Amino acid sequence: MDMTQERPPSYRTSSARKGPLGLVAEAIREVRDRRRLIRYLAQADLKKKGTDTFFGNVWWVLDPLLQMAVYVILVTVIFARTQPAYPLFIFAAILPWKWFTTVTADAIQSVSGQDKLIKQLQFPKIVLPAAAMLSGVFEFAFGLIPLAGMLLLMYPDRINITLVWIPVVAAVQFVFSFAFGLILSALNVFFRDIGNLARHALRLWFYVSPALYGADTVATVGKTHPTIQHVMMLNPFYAILNSYRNVIYYGTAPDLAGLAIVMGASIVLLLIATMIFKRLEPAFAKIL
Repeated sequence: MDMTQERPPSYRTSSARKGPLGLVAEAIREVRDRRRLIRYLAQADLKKKGTDTFFGNVWWVLDPLLQMAVYVILVTVIFARTQPAYPLFIFAAILPWKWFTTVTADAIQSVSGQDKLIKQLQFPKIVLPAAAMLSGVFEFAFGLIPLAGMLLLMYPDRINITLVWIPVVAAVQFVFSFAFGLILSALNVFFRDIGNLARHALRLWFYVSPALYGADTVATVGKTHPTIQHVMMLNPFYAILNSYRNVIYYGTAPDLAGLAIVMGASIVLLLIATMIFKRLEPAFAKIL
């Protein structure tokens, strides 16, 4: 009996190299067929993070609050900037940004950090960054707990029907984060400096995104530096963070046009990232 016939279709050898569409279709099948494995890995990651620290899962609630407190003191006390309900203003951006940075860091290490498993077992490696992304969704959900507490206890007047838009904005961010994390997870296998570079790049990215400030500040910058304004508005988190702030802080609809553009670009980026990941995947075990 030909042993190659006993292998899953994804691992059968073929003289014809798969094209871009074939690689994407294969990745979709792998994620669909291994969804239980992805869920198990995500649960294991959440459990590990919860048991590795003294406060455990409580950190998912405390950490964004502590970050908010630091920036509130910096901006309102040291820089003496006045902004109504500034804790809510800043938290509406810090929470999704923390989600993005967390899943990006986890995705970068998702493949290279499982070198022993990859060498011992044969399985679709795309489940590793996919599990990191799923784990991040649960962490973001925990982060909504302090947001709900702030709205109920401190800013009940800000509670609005527009809050139902949060999952829509989160879906756009998830697609972009998945695409971004997927390509970095593959590249980090070959270039281990990706993680170090990412930390500095994300820090800079945060300051050029409307997190500590809003769209009005970007418009003010545009009066004297229009080129800088245009570059800042090309940032996908310009539309994402402004949309979160619109529905949480201002009680208005999100930037639907901006979100549509980001979603379209994210889908294209996800397809490209999937093709790159699948093309590099056969070399993972050898490099690791």
